[in-house]
Amino acid sequence: GSRRGDPCHPSFALLQVAALERQIFDFLGYQWAPILANFLHIMAVILGIFGTIQYRSKYLMMYAVWLVLWVGWNAFIICFYLEVGRLSQQDRDFIMTFNTSLHRSWWMENGPGCLVTPVMNSNLAPEDHHVITVSGCLLDYQYIEVVSSATQIFLALFGFVYACYVSKVFLEEEDSFDFIGGFDSYGYQAPQKTSHLQLQPLYT
Repeated sequence: GSRRGDPCHPSFALLQVAALERQIFDFLGYQWAPILANFLHIMAVILGIFGTIQYRSKYLMMYAVWLVLWVGWNAFIICFYLEVGRLSQQDRDFIMTFNTSLHRSWWMENGPGCLVTPVMNSNLAPEDHHVITVSGCLLDYQYIEVVSSATQIFLALFGFVYACYVSKVFLEEEDSFDFIGGFDSYGYQAPQKTSHLQLQPLYT
C-alpha cells in the first residue's frame, strides 16, 4: 500500500554507489580518517534503507541527522583541500592518517593525465619514503577531491529531504491507522448488539 517505502529509490542507490566509490579511493590513499567517516556513512545509509523497509520513522530521522553531520564533514574536506586555514603538513597528516603515514590523496599520482617521475638519490625524504614529481595532470588532485565532496553534499541534501518526507508520511499514516483502528473496534461491536436484539424474539 502507500505505507511501503522504496529502498531502491534513486537517493539510496546514488548514496550507496557514491559512498562505496569514495571508500575505495580513500583506502587506496591510506586516508584513515575519511575511511572511518565513509564506513559510518555506509552504515547510516543501510540504517536509512532498513527504516524505509520496516516503516521506522525513528531510523529515518537518525539517518537524516547523520546526513547533516556528513554535509559538515564534506564541507571540511573541501576547505582542507583548498587549504582554507593554512594547516601545517603535520596537522594535515594527523587529520587524514592519524600520523600513521604521510597524507597523500590517491589522485595525486593517479589523476587523469598525470605523469609520475621518481627523484633518485634525494635527501628530502626519510629512508622509508620516496620523492616523486608529478606533472601533466589535466586536473589537480585537490579539485578532484573537492568535486567528490561537493557531490557527496548534493546527494546528502537530496537524501535528507527524502528521508524527512518519508518519515513524515510514515508518522501521518501511523496516526491515521490508529484512528481508523479505534473507530473500527466500535464498529465491530455494533453488529453483535444488533444481532442479539434480533434473536430476542425467538426466545419469547
